[in-house]
Amino acid sequence: MTGLDRLSYQSRWFHVAPQRKFFFWLLLIVLAFTLPPLGQGILLAFTAALTCWLLRISFWRWCTWMALPLSFLLIGVLTILVSISRDPQTMMFGLPLGHYWLGITSAGSSMASQTFWRSLAALAATFWLVLNLPFSQLILLLKWARVPRLLTELILLTWRFIFILLDEALAIHRAQTLRFGYRSLPNGYRSLAMLVGVLFTRVLIRYQQMAAALDVKLYQGDFHL
Repeated sequence: MTGLDRLSYQSRWFHVAPQRKFFFWLLLIVLAFTLPPLGQGILLAFTAALTCWLLRISFWRWCTWMALPLSFLLIGVLTILVSISRDPQTMMFGLPLGHYWLGITSAGSSMASQTFWRSLAALAATFWLVLNLPFSQLILLLKWARVPRLLTELILLTWRFIFILLDEALAIHRAQTLRFGYRSLPNGYRSLAMLVGVLFTRVLIRYQQMAAALDVKLYQGDFHL
């Protein structure tokens, strides 16, 4: 999380207005849903190259980010690709299972291909927006879009507490590792249980400290956005 946030601030398009980035993302999404599979593949390659160039990262690193959602996508595409039918003549390839046939039909193959390339192109476009839109610009974009102020403040606080949670969890995990807390599987489970318990307490303490700091600054219920 912190690495992705840091990358967004070193983007070559960091100083580009967030509204332009948002409309460019909308253009990519529209193309991802309207182009044929070949065009979606070309759009995917273009988005990947643009992301790597803007963020100054390698193509392999971009692929590792895409690997996690790709696994879920492949499972979904597989359910579309494989069909069950009583008529083997409708299948390009099939295996008999009693009175039924399990295989691949031409319609299922075409739909799976369209779903796969459309989802990859849309996912790459969304990754591009996330990696090139710093959180400060996201707040400006939400204000420009007239998003309710309460919702914007909740997003801001949630984002802030994500980093507090990660910081505390990493500090506790580092201390446990130095004390060989994860040397064996039973010790690892015991240390993980202790981490969750201590983390809850530490986060509550950090929240109380933030509330005290806001009271000192005469907080009146509204954040300066």
